[in-house]
Amino acid sequence: MNPAACACLVLGVAATIEDLAWRRISNWIPLAAATSGMLLHARSAGWKGIASAAFGLGAGFCVFLVFYLLGGMGGGDVKLMAGFGAIVGIERLLPAAFWAAAIGGLMACAALAVEAGKNRRRRRLAGQPRSEKTGIASIPYAPAIVAGALLSLVP
Repeated sequence: MNPAACACLVLGVAATIEDLAWRRISNWIPLAAATSGMLLHARSAGWKGIASAAFGLGAGFCVFLVFYLLGGMGGGDVKLMAGFGAIVGIERLLPAAFWAAAIGGLMACAALAVEAGKNRRRRRLAGQPRSEKTGIASIPYAPAIVAGALLSLVP
């Protein structure tokens, strides 16, 4: 396993556990990801590698900032994508963002289906009318970001 994949895996496990347990991502995780990305790229390609990591960080931030501004994503998720953008570099950022969005969309569909089943069961037991709508507040997005970054590193 290459060093970038190791960094993604270690930091991704930490981010995923925290996001699943508390629905937040501590600032040290994206900071560690950004630092790791800068160091890994500097070691492998010098200044050119640092530029790739820096552009990956900025582009990762900007791509998910749109979703944050639209209210569909938390700030920790945006920072996490920026940090993982530094690890994967600008060359692999687009595939990472694509995979993260695709996996996140599947997670959202699954969460909506589970919630719809729960609501249907509750209404049936309580005798409520079918028109009552409830929904999920949010889904933890760190697993999708981590999976997207790891999939983008597959040759």
